[in-house]
Amino acid sequence: MALPDELEAKLIERLAARDERAFNELVQTYGRRVSALVLRMLGNKAEAEDLTQEVFVQVFKAIGTFRGESKLSTWIYRIAVNLCKNRSKYLRVRHASEQDELEAVAERVPLGEARRANVAVIERPDEALGGKQVEKIVQDAIQRIDPAFRECLVLRDVEELSYEEIEQITGLAAGTVKSRIFRARAQLKEIVERELGEKIG
Repeated sequence: MALPDELEAKLIERLAARDERAFNELVQTYGRRVSALVLRMLGNKAEAEDLTQEVFVQVFKAIGTFRGESKLSTWIYRIAVNLCKNRSKYLRVRHASEQDELEAVAERVPLGEARRANVAVIERPDEALGGKQVEKIVQDAIQRIDPAFRECLVLRDVEELSYEEIEQITGLAAGTVKSRIFRARAQLKEIVERELGEKIG
């Protein structure tokens, strides 16, 4: 993902000079990986697309504060992770209020109408679990992991970053990063095994 040092330095210089072509290059170079990270963190495609754009706008705005103490990609990831945390908090609050509204509506809707309005798609139990289904189970499971553990897991196991890079992005100590990854993997394994067991059973 990272550019060679010389090219990265020139790109940063051009970004600081507010060169729009440099901004386009930045998005072309880092866009796909940032988008994948954000999608894994949020689990919602529309939100992820929106937030990915926001990440690059923030990078462009704040490039003057970049001191070169880490790789540019690490700094971009730090911005992405922080924006994801904020968006996740907002989405949790919004989801909770939507659930309250749905429950209030459900109390007023007769049971027959509610059944007709909520037609569940039931998959045939004799169909084998395909790769896409397993991927969806894993993605859903990642969303159910404690958010503090999730970011370390995604950065390590999905983005394949080094422990040192994860420390720089999250600001956590080495031991804390390793502990969170260990606990996240344990949570993920437990959730996935339970979900697969229910699907197959």
